[in-house]
Amino acid sequence: MNTHDVIVIGGGTGGYSTALRAAALGLDVVLVERDKVGGTCLHRGCIPSKAMLHAAELVDGIAEARERWGVKATLDAVDWPALVATREDIVARNHRGVEAHLAHAGVRVVRGSARLTGPRTVKVDGVQDFAARRGIVLATGSRPRTLPGLVPDGRRVVTSDDALFAPGLPASVLVLGGGAIGVEYASFHRSMGAEVTLVEAADRIVPLEDAEVSRHLARGLRKRGIDVQAGARLLDAEVLDGGVRARVRTARGETRTVGTERLLVAVGRTPVTEGLDPAAAGLGTDERGFVVPAHWDRLETSVPGIHVVGDLLPPPSLGLAHASFAEGLLVAETLAGLPSAPVDYATVPRVTYSAPQTASVGLSEAEARARGYEVAVNTMPLTAVAKGMVHGQGGMVKVVAEAGGGRVLGVHLVGPHVSEMVAESQLIVGWDAEPSDVARHVHPHPTLSEAVGEVFLTLAGRGLHQQ
Repeated sequence: MNTHDVIVIGGGTGGYSTALRAAALGLDVVLVERDKVGGTCLHRGCIPSKAMLHAAELVDGIAEARERWGVKATLDAVDWPALVATREDIVARNHRGVEAHLAHAGVRVVRGSARLTGPRTVKVDGVQDFAARRGIVLATGSRPRTLPGLVPDGRRVVTSDDALFAPGLPASVLVLGGGAIGVEYASFHRSMGAEVTLVEAADRIVPLEDAEVSRHLARGLRKRGIDVQAGARLLDAEVLDGGVRARVRTARGETRTVGTERLLVAVGRTPVTEGLDPAAAGLGTDERGFVVPAHWDRLETSVPGIHVVGDLLPPPSLGLAHASFAEGLLVAETLAGLPSAPVDYATVPRVTYSAPQTASVGLSEAEARARGYEVAVNTMPLTAVAKGMVHGQGGMVKVVAEAGGGRVLGVHLVGPHVSEMVAESQLIVGWDAEPSDVARHVHPHPTLSEAVGEVFLTLAGRGLHQQ
């Protein structure tokens, strides 16, 4: 029997952050991973997709240079193998970095599939037995969901996990799902020249965001030529030799036939617990497959000493890599016997890396009103500041605050590079700042962030450009 202080099952962002922090606190840690450390985010999600979106931004920049700025630039072609090679190099270097960090920290990494055999014991590949003195951390992640009748083949019908590895660039794509992942893939393929149809069953895309964010984003995507169909659903799809023929019921009740080279399914993700056997440790899962903590303040399950992080957690956990990092730190510090603040999911930023981007933190206007707040709202277009005119891509800043100068409840951004602007808003919301607190601080000129500063100045009654 191999005995360690902590056993971490799963080497994605939640798992390896738990392992690194626990080891730094002097605990003896073993990390069990059946594939590669880094998980979905590093190998199939966040990192490779954002590398591709950066390449898409460069392609868009060539068109903007020519059409808007008089720079006679042309795009001969996209060298797909070269683009993929650069992406894979970035992933490989990050992977080596994670492995090096784990080795340097003294974390023992075991390759194989782990199965719980008790509240403190694990068997790997049916051969190796491990025991935990302090606890076990479940971090097995998630996989893409699909729809009944849709069988991904990695070529014509693909999930968000394998879309990056499908052969070549399609001339047309039908994207099912208008959440962050679907919107990002729709944006990427449009930049690369594909005809794109985006279908979302809810009445608006990115339905978890503020309604104004959804409207601005949909407008920006349509301006780029993406056919955005909200309130629509897929009726059926047939895989043909040359692509896919799908029937879509639109929000108006019309049935449209869409011929497309590729159908990309991005309708959400589902937890991975196959082979884990939670019942052997006295654990159950809910009807969606999530492992629900009994104690959210330390992410501990109903079985003392078994904790859960990452995509195995149900809402209010967000299924975001950066939230998983915070969860890993919390659990590691709890296992080490240290006090640690619970993860405040309301202050975790949410970002969609499309063109335009969206970024938000805190409550939407509708959420704030539903919770009984009397609110003051101010919205400003990014084009109201000089740098926004320079970028010429539209966008907006929206702030939701308690009426009468009370604390800021939410900040919502749409436009170029807003993913790099939201950290300030995280601090504003997380520290219960009021508009007058923010208005005292000077934003640099000329920047897009001036729009953030101006919104707070206006809410504080000091705006130079009152709306």
